[in-house]
Amino acid sequence: MARVIDLFPEATGEEMVYLQNILKDMDDEKAKQFINIYRARRKEPMLILVTALIGFVALAGIHRFILGHIGMGILYFFTAGLCLIGTIVDLVNYQKLAFEANQKVANEVLVMMR
Repeated sequence: MARVIDLFPEATGEEMVYLQNILKDMDDEKAKQFINIYRARRKEPMLILVTALIGFVALAGIHRFILGHIGMGILYFFTAGLCLIGTIVDLVNYQKLAFEANQKVANEVLVMMR
């Protein structure tokens, strides 16, 4: 894991383990290239939390649009976050939502680099 810590110190927990698994077979130059592209496309968990909080008090569904869940974003927008219940669930699970989106981003970057 020292390699991920050196290249991407802001990674935590599950994301660090996931990235370490991806980077284990890459040489240093390719790993740096991967991390630079991944860092630019990655969804920050705090951004998801803040936008979900905004959705809780003002405009529901913003965080879903940021995550790329356009259909859910529209549904949240027109149902006030599924009567706030969906927004509350997303507030509790914001790290999981961000991690799942970041897994998708990492896989897309990996495919693009091949």
